[in-house]
Amino acid sequence: MIIYLGLFLLIAFSIWLIGIIHAEADWGGPSVNWLDGWTRLICRYIQHLPKQKINLPETGPAILVANHVSGVDPLLLISASKRPLRFLIAREEYERPLVSWVFKKAGCIPVDRSGRPEQALRQALRALQQGEIIALFPHGKIHLDTDPPRKIKGGVGRLASWSAAPIFPVRIDGVTAQGKVFTAPFIPSRVLLTMGQPIQCSPETMEACLEDIIRIIETPALRFY
Repeated sequence: MIIYLGLFLLIAFSIWLIGIIHAEADWGGPSVNWLDGWTRLICRYIQHLPKQKINLPETGPAILVANHVSGVDPLLLISASKRPLRFLIAREEYERPLVSWVFKKAGCIPVDRSGRPEQALRQALRALQQGEIIALFPHGKIHLDTDPPRKIKGGVGRLASWSAAPIFPVRIDGVTAQGKVFTAPFIPSRVLLTMGQPIQCSPETMEACLEDIIRIIETPALRFY
């Protein structure tokens, strides 16, 4: 029994140490930073994500948006960022057994889509005012290029105009497991991220701002036409 316990502890320590060695962003200490390292390893060696970084500011608030095709999308954005990202996610996902502790550790903000989503927007606004990066998928859920057109949520525009934080749009292409959630990170892909220019949004330019976001996140990279 002692041998098995020792072996378990050795394996657990090795997993933690490998994650810590490859971590690049500080999410609040070693108890969560090891997950950052494993996220980057998965994206590098399974998703074959190029060594590219989203041109986020080194300090200060920013809003990161992208199209949403699978469960690996948040991992790809994390791997392409040098700073922690606070994701807005559906409350039902946030409270999902076994993985809810990860979402809480990562500072995710739950959105009550059937009740009062404005509470999540206020929490996200406070995070932006404190200089953090908010990440979200403005389609609201997985939306493939082959799906019927879906209007993006206006919350991203309101957050940007309230906080004066720039929006950084990203297009995700090349994910093999499109439409899948939990298995997506472990199905090999050759992913490409296409970064658009930062967008400033104000109440007066809200409609144009949302149109710019749609154009960037819904336009496939040339090699995927």
